[in-house]
Amino acid sequence: MSFQAYLDAIESKTGLTPRELVAQAKERGFDGSGAKAGEIIAWLKEDHELGRGHAMALVHVIRNGTTISEKHVGTGGAHRDASTELWLDGAATRPAP
Repeated sequence: MSFQAYLDAIESKTGLTPRELVAQAKERGFDGSGAKAGEIIAWLKEDHELGRGHAMALVHVIRNGTTISEKHVGTGGAHRDASTELWLDGAATRPAP
């Protein structure tokens, strides 16, 4: 599953866009690289019933922003992404590639 697919699945599971969840995280004090992954994961599990894999995708965005490594961009593997920039405003509003 690509990084973007994880974020799209999170939206489907929670009814919230990734940007809305990042905003909630910031309200709770989980912003920047100092945010502890375990605390974020626990919050996402308790409040939004997300598993570890989906939560870790959000941890990355909360801590590092929307840019991901070029490692999987344009590859043929199952974890490939189309871009190094993640879309946080919902699958329905994402521009076509």
